Amino acid sequence: MKKRITALVLCLALVFALAACGGESGEKLSFGTGGDSGTYYAFGGALAGYVTEKTDTAVTAITSSGSQANIEDIASGAIQLGFVQSDVMDYAYNGTRLFVDKDTGESAPVTNFSTVAALYMEQVQIVTLDPNIKTVADLEGKNVSIGANGSGVYFNALDILGAYDLTEEDITPQYQDFATSVDSLKDGKIDAAFIVAGAPTTAVVDLASGNDVYLVSLDDEHIDKLIASSPYYSKNVIAADVYGTPEDCTTVAVGAVVIAGNDVSEDAVYDFVSTVFENIGDLGHAKQDELSLEFASSVTNVPYHPGAAKYFAEKGIEVPTA
Repeated sequence: MKKRITALVLCLALVFALAACGGESGEKLSFGTGGDSGTYYAFGGALAGYVTEKTDTAVTAITSSGSQANIEDIASGAIQLGFVQSDVMDYAYNGTRLFVDKDTGESAPVTNFSTVAALYMEQVQIVTLDPNIKTVADLEGKNVSIGANGSGVYFNALDILGAYDLTEEDITPQYQDFATSVDSLKDGKIDAAFIVAGAPTTAVVDLASGNDVYLVSLDDEHIDKLIASSPYYSKNVIAADVYGTPEDCTTVAVGAVVIAGNDVSEDAVYDFVSTVFENIGDLGHAKQDELSLEFASSVTNVPYHPGAAKYFAEKGIEVPTA
């Protein structure tokens, strides 16, 4: 009888010990990424798999409609982590553009999320198969995909057109996602497409595999004009060897940022950010080479989650928190 009691006590002790070890870090998190032809989904899947393998926090990457949808899904509790463009994150937190009530026109900010880390730059890629389209000005009168209506890409396109004194009315706009834009380029239904994602982007790689692809460059004068009015952009260069284009492309970029709901535990977010940045060379995706602590901690317009702030503090970096 004594042996049976001892065994029972040991069993119960083991159960409690395992529960204590799991703690908050045993959470299961859904990670909203993007469409399955974009960088968000591919890199997000790699990150989710690695964090799940190395920690007690289980992360599942899921496809989504991108930045706005991820912010809205975090706000509703449907997901806990999400990829966002830095500009769309700014719109949400300040209640502008995508986050204005359509019926009343009033600002509708979303603030129940926080920054986990900025990961890499997302280039604004103006893609065409027409070698005669050399500048943004050449898009006037052309059939151009400018992203889904109201999407982050849509506003990026309007910003860049505006820098060249063009509007939506000066082109024949098509409102298409990345994959549809590529199909339309192949079929000759459109002349160019705005695609905002980290290069190389799967959809553009696919297009370049059977076609001569050209990227439209922006000149310094118009880049400076754009950044003056929209400081979340920065100048960026896509090297010619990325897609096999005739020359390097000078463009602008926004940041790809991971955010978390404010109600996600400190332990879970710490698991995510510490595992990613302590194992940069082993994450299983080419974007890992663009990660850095300096860029990860560079967000200033949306406070960092306490779990992320804890990790950066261990590295001697102070980030803004709520």
